[in-house]
Amino acid sequence: MVGVNVCATRGRPRRLLLCCAVVQRGNCAAMPLKVYVTPVTPFEQNCSVIVCEKTHIAAVVDPGGDLHRIRGVLEKAGARLGKILLTHAHIDHAGATAELARESGVPIEGPQRGDEFWIEGLPEQGRMFGFAAAERFTPDRWLEQGDTVQVGECELQVLHCPGHTPGHVVFYSVEQRLAIVGDVLFAGSVGRTDLPGGDHRQLVDSIRNRLWPLGDDVTFIPGHGPRSTFGQERRTNPFVGDGR
Repeated sequence: MVGVNVCATRGRPRRLLLCCAVVQRGNCAAMPLKVYVTPVTPFEQNCSVIVCEKTHIAAVVDPGGDLHRIRGVLEKAGARLGKILLTHAHIDHAGATAELARESGVPIEGPQRGDEFWIEGLPEQGRMFGFAAAERFTPDRWLEQGDTVQVGECELQVLHCPGHTPGHVVFYSVEQRLAIVGDVLFAGSVGRTDLPGGDHRQLVDSIRNRLWPLGDDVTFIPGHGPRSTFGQERRTNPFVGDGR
């Protein structure tokens, strides 16, 4: 769910955004990766579709809803869905996970087990926020700090970054210098911590101790709003910038 002072995507026309160019360096040089982002749900959550260009296998990160839009991205990319990845289990990120997994027959990987209570509460979340009925599910694989996930022949590192939720994870491509951070960090803001399991100090620690060491040149796709870089946020973010 959206963080403090983040509403930049609300009301904007829904559209497909090609966020990341083909990787041309490192171990992925022979297996380029593309990431497509499309806003879904009334909260305009940035759902990412990661495609391994060599195998045309894709992962959908955070299918919160609007599955017709996600299917359209997969079709446009000419990709076959191989798995679902979850940063965390708030309904705008996980609300359509069970439906997509069932219809596609693909595994669910993530989040970290600390978000299990949020998954169990998805029907209640739907009623609370006026979403379509959401189903509970059990991930095929809970993720932990230091794990990796495969998308075709490309690899993403997993960083456990609690604070917004206890089980929040971030997916990071070393070769692409790209992180999909969910609701941990936004351009000019951070994730909210006033919901059950939230912890502001823990969130700040996650950002400073898990994300900043990846490098200032890393571009990140947040759960809501525009992209930024870790360097930009270290310089200017009023909640976690270096001057704080």
